[in-house]
Amino acid sequence: MIIHKAYKFRIYPNDTQKEIIHKTFGCTRFIYNYYLDMKQTEYKNNHQSKSAYECIKDIPTLYIERPYLKEIDSMSLRCALFDLDDAYKAFYKGIRKYPNFKRKYDKNSYRTNRITSTYEGKPLLYRFTNSQLL
Repeated sequence: MIIHKAYKFRIYPNDTQKEIIHKTFGCTRFIYNYYLDMKQTEYKNNHQSKSAYECIKDIPTLYIERPYLKEIDSMSLRCALFDLDDAYKAFYKGIRKYPNFKRKYDKNSYRTNRITSTYEGKPLLYRFTNSQLL
């Protein structure tokens, strides 16, 4: 029997942290909607679409066009692409409906991965997982 553990935290961010969190909400929503639109147009034209890994390779070109994407955690942008890919997989399996565009005033949340680095012997941890402002 497999037991999954989850932790839920309530956070009380200060003003600068709130600004970073809101920027992350907006940027992950933008990436999700941008690549959803791209997948829809590619499928209409070629009956094919890119995978999440192929879309991740396109993100550096978006950094040039939209420099505000560099201000947030890059792993949250990747997770948004993986969420879109999972939504398509669930749609094709018949589990869920077709993926919709995310709106600004819906449930704002993002997901990111924990990164541990031992650069110069100091472990670094970035951001938090499954954050929501209450």
